[in-house]
Amino acid sequence: MTLFPDRKPLTHKAAVTTFSERVVKLALSIPRGRVTTYKILSRKAGGGGQSHRSVTAILGKAWDKGETRIPWHRIVYSDGSVWLSPSIKKKRLALYKKEKIELDKRNRIVDFGDKLYEF
Repeated sequence: MTLFPDRKPLTHKAAVTTFSERVVKLALSIPRGRVTTYKILSRKAGGGGQSHRSVTAILGKAWDKGETRIPWHRIVYSDGSVWLSPSIKKKRLALYKKEKIELDKRNRIVDFGDKLYEF
């Protein structure tokens, strides 16, 4: 006896995704002009606890495997601050400007609540 006789079993590989696959898919779906946090992204992908700490590594591995569309600049810290290392600062600032995301003097997003995307 099956509980749900009308449902077909999930046998296709595409029907089953890993946490990492969900993180990448969600990251790619962040709209232009909006940002999300590492924590929101990881929770939406089904992670808990400290899973947000793995987002950068997951996206880095996807990048290394050829997924070059990752919008790194749209994933920010929970306080609205952004990471701007010297090697990427100029490029990221240009992307923020293009998407009308303004930063204050402490590299935090102005109107963070309005720009925050929670899926």
